[in-house]
Amino acid sequence: MANAPATRINVGIVGISGYSGGVALELLLNHPGARVSYVSANNTQGKVSEIWPKLAGRTPLVCEKFDLKKAVALCDVVFLAVPHTVSMKITPKLLAAGRRVIDLSGDYRLRNPAEYARWYGARHKDAKNLAKAVYGLPELYREDIRKAKLIANPGCYPTAALLALAPLSTTHAKVIESVAVDAKSGVTGAGRKAKLQFAFGEVNENFRAYKALYHQHVPEMELYLSKVAGKNLTVDFVPHLLPVNCGILETIYVRLKEKLTPAAVYKIYGRFYKKEPFVRVLAPEAQPELRSVVGTNMCDIGLVVSKDGRLVVIISVLDNLMKGASGQAVQNMNIMCGFREEEGLQ
Repeated sequence: MANAPATRINVGIVGISGYSGGVALELLLNHPGARVSYVSANNTQGKVSEIWPKLAGRTPLVCEKFDLKKAVALCDVVFLAVPHTVSMKITPKLLAAGRRVIDLSGDYRLRNPAEYARWYGARHKDAKNLAKAVYGLPELYREDIRKAKLIANPGCYPTAALLALAPLSTTHAKVIESVAVDAKSGVTGAGRKAKLQFAFGEVNENFRAYKALYHQHVPEMELYLSKVAGKNLTVDFVPHLLPVNCGILETIYVRLKEKLTPAAVYKIYGRFYKKEPFVRVLAPEAQPELRSVVGTNMCDIGLVVSKDGRLVVIISVLDNLMKGASGQAVQNMNIMCGFREEEGLQ
């Protein structure tokens, strides 16, 4: 498939019954340049309108178990909204058949198979394509995405963190002393499978941390933050579960070896994101909040600098199912296939 603007492409979604798969479908049904031609899910079959009642009357698609031959025959681009370890079994076959793949799982985000095994608890079975995958954060890798055959769609927490940290890390990496990310996510970030700890009675009127310092998104953050900085940077990351459906808010503390003024920090961020359609740097004193981004593909960033100029606090918010998952996946598809980047996302 050429990178020139396409009039219409056929798109498949594997894992349609999960939250990210469902959101991807809803977005693509509204996309003027995409035709959803194939959907599947191994644990849920039937009419899409019964799996996702809000889509009743909008599509006649029927969900079935994954069939490689059908996916290849019917699709130009395939979204894999499946659990970790599943994508690496499907991706090599789709790529060999000449199809482009956008993987929403963590299977192709890391570059080192040993690191994948350490953090995901399974041996990586597709090291060849692991090395070829392009990390799908458009604000950093747009030109690589244009030419990519395989996109590793970023995790939701890393998207918020990397967008918050990239400008400062690009210009002032040498003076960064430490980075701490205090993150909160809505319950949909845990997926749609029924688990006791995510039941309404367990989450409502509650708030808790989990996987403190040892979440699987830590190596992803550190890998791409270090690439941007040109030196190794470590991240102290503590995620929390919010009693809301969607949204991520991260409060990020960057300690510096040298002073920076608020004006200098705002200038850095303003320049970095001046032409980016989905990142908004808020005015001084303004702080982002979830309700401003939920249901959109936006990431809002707020900035505060301590009186001594040695601490920069960055607040980053986004919708974990949009810019943190499916919205960003559609953004990547737009770039890959030559569509306007905002197509289907406004």
